Amino acid sequence: MKNSQVNYCISITKLPLSSVNSTLELLDAGATIPFIARYRKEWTGNLDELQIEEIKKASDKFRELEKRKEAIIKSIEEQGKLTDELKNKIIDCVDLVLLEDIYLPFKQKRTTKGLQAKVKGLEPLARMMMTQNLTDLDSAAEQFLTDKVNSTDDAIKGAKDIIAEWINENEYIRRNIRWIFERKAIIFSSLIKGKEIEGEKFRDYFEWSEPLKRIPSHRYLAILRGESEGFLRCKIAIEEEEALEKIEQSIVKTNYQALKIELQSAIKDAYKRLISASIETEFKNTFKLKADEEAISVFAENLRQLLLAPPLGQKNIMAIDPGFKSGCKVVCLNNLGDLVYNETIYPHPPQNQSALAAKKINTIVSRYKIEAIAIGNGTAGRETERFIQKMRFNELVEVFVVNESGASIYSASKVARDEFPEFDVTVRGAISIGRRLMDPLAELVKIDAKSIGVGQYQHDVDQKSLKEGLDRVVESCVNRVGVDVNSASQHLLQYVSGLGPQLAQRIVAFRTENGKFTSRKELQNVKGMGAKSFEQSAGFLRISNGKNPLDNSAVHPERYDLVKKMAKSVGSNVVDLIRNEVVIDQLKLEQFIDEGIGLPTLTDLKLELKKPARDPRKAIKRFEFDQTISKVSDLKVGMILPGLVTNITNFGAFVDVGVKQDGLVHISHLANHFVANPNEVVTIQQAVKVKVIEVDESRNRIQLSMKEV
Repeated sequence: MKNSQVNYCISITKLPLSSVNSTLELLDAGATIPFIARYRKEWTGNLDELQIEEIKKASDKFRELEKRKEAIIKSIEEQGKLTDELKNKIIDCVDLVLLEDIYLPFKQKRTTKGLQAKVKGLEPLARMMMTQNLTDLDSAAEQFLTDKVNSTDDAIKGAKDIIAEWINENEYIRRNIRWIFERKAIIFSSLIKGKEIEGEKFRDYFEWSEPLKRIPSHRYLAILRGESEGFLRCKIAIEEEEALEKIEQSIVKTNYQALKIELQSAIKDAYKRLISASIETEFKNTFKLKADEEAISVFAENLRQLLLAPPLGQKNIMAIDPGFKSGCKVVCLNNLGDLVYNETIYPHPPQNQSALAAKKINTIVSRYKIEAIAIGNGTAGRETERFIQKMRFNELVEVFVVNESGASIYSASKVARDEFPEFDVTVRGAISIGRRLMDPLAELVKIDAKSIGVGQYQHDVDQKSLKEGLDRVVESCVNRVGVDVNSASQHLLQYVSGLGPQLAQRIVAFRTENGKFTSRKELQNVKGMGAKSFEQSAGFLRISNGKNPLDNSAVHPERYDLVKKMAKSVGSNVVDLIRNEVVIDQLKLEQFIDEGIGLPTLTDLKLELKKPARDPRKAIKRFEFDQTISKVSDLKVGMILPGLVTNITNFGAFVDVGVKQDGLVHISHLANHFVANPNEVVTIQQAVKVKVIEVDESRNRIQLSMKEV
């Protein structure tokens, strides 16, 4: 099975044999994708996380295929119909769809027309018709008249029902029809009568058709949503005449006209009643799976960019969750993210207590030595930003607008209640906004990724696959940045390679009971931290001001002795070597190559020694919207405005220009040249210049362009 698994993964991924084989061995031994990509480069041939993930997906698919084969073999064996030839055919099959074709004749069925005809004893007649040696069909049919078969017409009709099912179960025929579907299928959508008003949002698809192979994933998911909500009918079909002709070429060999007509009738029945519906469902499911994968991929990439957004770092922060009637909730966080003060101000209508609010803000900024203010971008966000921007403080205070998508989900969650049981949702929401500015990654991991608002049809895709895909992204980002084991929350720690929720909880409990960790080695004292968990997690956990300076780096403990040798080779020690680029550049890496260590790992070590625990995230930059614009009615065609990219889809990017409604830059308007993938041009939270090309206030839609701006 091992060789079959490796060969299957190679056929799917097109990666080298040695890389696939080693990666599978590491995965089977319990290694995580981040660990393999970072610390086992020589084993895999320097594969990145995406390539390792491809191998894992292929391996999972192979196991699913093998499991299905076992079930099919067992089922056929129990029926007493399993031959050596059939068993080998099943074992050699590498496609799940073709495997189901092989199994179809043996699949336990409910009562069908064909089965009823067989009970009446008409199977021999069906075989005579299929062999096509007959010269008198009526005479042959007369032999099968019984008290259950009253006429030759009834006999022939029953035989045709059996033949129709044989045609449906024919692997070769199904493969040929599938081939036509792959190349020529058309997808149609139409309005369900009487649903015009209710289904207005699906108006574009009331009468729609296009080649199935060309339909983009977002359009397919939109049509399926319209169908599931009861507004549209969706059908996938090919030209019936071509399908019937293809089947007839395989079946009809006789020149006997009467028999030929009956066989053509059985073929038409088989196609219309059985084959077309079955393969249409198959293609609907296949394209749904493909659309899901693309949508999840888009969501995952957006999430990755958002999680790796620039952090402000450890500063004293005032966070404001804006509002009109209920006021603006104000909280102050110290440089560790702890809540030190909260207040509510009412600078906007209906209270209009702007003077009192300004006085409070000034006092708070001074008392808590506030260095930055984070303002949520929801209701009253722009108004609150302008209110704060007008103020003058004694010290420099930077003002940032923070995307608050999902903050309300967090504030009502168990996680938030556990963190701040004595405060209500408004305070928790404001805290989340402030912490997002300080460290987006550490705060966003507490929120269900689906609620962050950077997806495409996330509610329409397979939810299990979506969760798995997004969890992998969170895990990748957390391990790429690294985690301070003495300050990280349980929710952040659980995404560290090799840990998980239970071990993360135990680490926090151990830290609470025994004080801060002073070395990575002490992690082995945590209950449940076995050798494997320590191996997988240690390199991603940081300990600042610990006993060993390497504990605050991405150097894995298994390489500490090697680093000592490297330092000794240039007449230094580990402490003096770290950050000493002149001395580090004197290292001759080739002399440290052995069976388990090659240049990829040694190069990583060299870079890490130069900049230990370096944060891969960029430095944060302030952004300001056009202060003359605050609502959709302020927009005019031709305006050129600054904006922030908030979401990226296959069909374009959504940009916030400061009017509470994001505008769409269609993919055709992202650049002056052809764009195949919006991610090639824009990233989440990127500052861009856009031109307003259309404003539809009634539908709350804004069309923007980045061409020639």
